[in-house]
Amino acid sequence: MIHTEPFWQAVAERRRAADGAFVYAVKTTGIYCRPSCPSRRPQPDRVEFFLLPEAAERAGYRPCRRCRPDAAPSADPVVERVRAACRTIDEALAAEEPMPTLEALGERVGASPYHLQRSFKRLLGISPREYADARRLGRVKSMLREGNGVADALYGAGYGSASRLYERADTQLGMTPATYAKGGKGARIAFAIGDCRFGRVLVATTDRGVCAVSLGDDDAALEAALRREYPEAELVPGTRGPWFDAVLRRLRGEPASEDLPLDLRATAFQWRVWRALQAIPPGETRSYQELAAAIGAPKAVRAVGRACGANRLAVVIPCHRAVRGDGAIGGYKWGAERKAALLEAERRGARHRGGGERRG
Repeated sequence: MIHTEPFWQAVAERRRAADGAFVYAVKTTGIYCRPSCPSRRPQPDRVEFFLLPEAAERAGYRPCRRCRPDAAPSADPVVERVRAACRTIDEALAAEEPMPTLEALGERVGASPYHLQRSFKRLLGISPREYADARRLGRVKSMLREGNGVADALYGAGYGSASRLYERADTQLGMTPATYAKGGKGARIAFAIGDCRFGRVLVATTDRGVCAVSLGDDDAALEAALRREYPEAELVPGTRGPWFDAVLRRLRGEPASEDLPLDLRATAFQWRVWRALQAIPPGETRSYQELAAAIGAPKAVRAVGRACGANRLAVVIPCHRAVRGDGAIGGYKWGAERKAALLEAERRGARHRGGGERRG
């Protein structure tokens, strides 16, 4: 997880010297920028940071047309090699050519396959092959949104057969490719926004399960973030069902009495991290290093942080239980103050339950 304070300071001061070191993305607009971008500064709790423009784009953000963050070079040669490898993969996709092997990529950018793989995982949290898969799927999504047929999108993105795409559809699209077309047209997402002790909470569901739980202070911003991914989906407001009440109970620090069904798009690595988060007892915390060790990837600490940042289900997937190695609270998508308050609510609930058991 990126420690956000120095990054935000660079953004607040529009430091040109920080261009190329990282980019910042605004959750309510879906756009990412250079630190020096002259655009109006967003609220800190609506921003997340990425070391590479490619990582921001993998998370669904678009480059700012004003500051062109995707064109900002980095002073770090390792970062530039990884970006060059990403460009090579993207060029192969655009030309509908076979994906280059790891050896070919290393030769192209001047790095051994071993070091390129390590650098990729350190900076992006994934391998070059996984990056190619993500970009290929992103190309399918773009073509579907533009109105192309499923077959054209499938083969235009380099999938050799329909089965290769459909076997990933549920976990990475959240629906079939035909349903995802044109921004999820035909998909029905019910959502409700209400009060909780941490401000306002949005809970969105499909017929498969809970697909979003967001915390904030502004109802319009919460709804805008939900609409950004599926602009053509049928969003049904005001639908407050039993899953909404189950989320509220968790926000109050009460133990989860049911397993909520989830409808999420995620990589296999993200699911491993999220399951490890769900295994942490309420009120307790684990460092990102401990989480990485728990999933059998002790060197993937930054990737674990990014998986926590990609979580869209506040409390249901309890990324607030992940803290920095020195015990500091660390960053949180919905604000560090909310993170501390959530943990305190869980600890009070755990103490109350423990006291009740002793008295019994």
